[in-house]
Amino acid sequence: MGKYLNPGNSGFQAIRNGLYVDKTGLIEYINSTINMSPDRFTCFCRPGGFGKSFAARMLCAYYDKNCDSKILFEGLEISNKISFETYLNKFNVIYLDIAWFLSTARDRKQIVRDLQERLIRELRQAFPDFTDENEKSLPGALSGIAEKSGEKFIMIIDEWDALFRETKDDQDLQKEYIQLLRGLFKGGTVTDNTIAAAYMTGILPIKKYGTESALTDFQEFTMVYPDELTPYVGFTESEVLKLCDRTGMDFDKMKCWYDGYSFHDAHSVYSPNSVMSAIRRKRYRSYWTLSETFESLKEYITRDFYGLKDAVVYMLGGQRMHVDISTFQNDITSFENSDDVLTLLIHLGYLAYDEEKKKLIFRISRFLRLSGPQSKIQTGVR
Repeated sequence: MGKYLNPGNSGFQAIRNGLYVDKTGLIEYINSTINMSPDRFTCFCRPGGFGKSFAARMLCAYYDKNCDSKILFEGLEISNKISFETYLNKFNVIYLDIAWFLSTARDRKQIVRDLQERLIRELRQAFPDFTDENEKSLPGALSGIAEKSGEKFIMIIDEWDALFRETKDDQDLQKEYIQLLRGLFKGGTVTDNTIAAAYMTGILPIKKYGTESALTDFQEFTMVYPDELTPYVGFTESEVLKLCDRTGMDFDKMKCWYDGYSFHDAHSVYSPNSVMSAIRRKRYRSYWTLSETFESLKEYITRDFYGLKDAVVYMLGGQRMHVDISTFQNDITSFENSDDVLTLLIHLGYLAYDEEKKKLIFRISRFLRLSGPQSKIQTGVR
């Protein structure tokens, strides 16, 4: 078991030891994409506190060939699917937590190089006969191993966008990072023979340059367009109802506090972190407002980006605002107009987007009611 190569199943084991909500249906979706170009690259973005890292650990436990995770998945949704044993513990897994790399970096400007050096060091230890000792490129090392061993990799990148959020003014570093990701996931024979599937999670969608995505081969699922992954954005109402029955919590109060989103395919979606915090502490609070994303909002309100204060007052009055989400560059610095700022707030979890009407709905409690129930928002017409 390594830090980055085949990290094992201990992370998911710890999750299973607690009060677990079965989200293993996501595995079935990823299984359906394996070796299916161009669908095998998935980027699933959600606000903080919506279970992104839990999903990444679950996928590591399922695919990692250096551990036996069958017992961890017994009785869960995926265990009843045809593909369950087909891919269970059958791949070499590369797991990268970009937020962790940033927090432990001695020099952030060297993080992309450092990331590759650390992982290549592990690859040489695991595949001494298949790794060129002079190779310094991670894509090159992986493709060489895959070619000589005949084994493909599953890549899981948690908090993929942390570098864009935490080094927001260092464009050279961001471009270097994007070039690494392009080397790993750019479509073509080399990538086809190296990567069986990839799963990235983060808050922001993939960075755009102009109107084009920097990683065109990824299938993206976001708070604007969650599509078939809607049930995995957060907790569904039926899941929260079962949790309340199991723990003796008042479902009506839970719904009043944390029922924040409504999508076409899952009418009510709750923040997992808020629900689980309320259950653990037996107390209803606005747990989400203690998160990193809430703190980051202060900058936008204080500086009144493109009339944000007036927009907030307008929506506090119960009005919806039209927004053009197409110009947003999927970062936190490239703002050309108020629509870009408002689109960022959708992905951070402060606003919801009505796809049919192209309008925003405001999450009042996330701004002001630090100790009161949330207001319901819709991201689709019921």
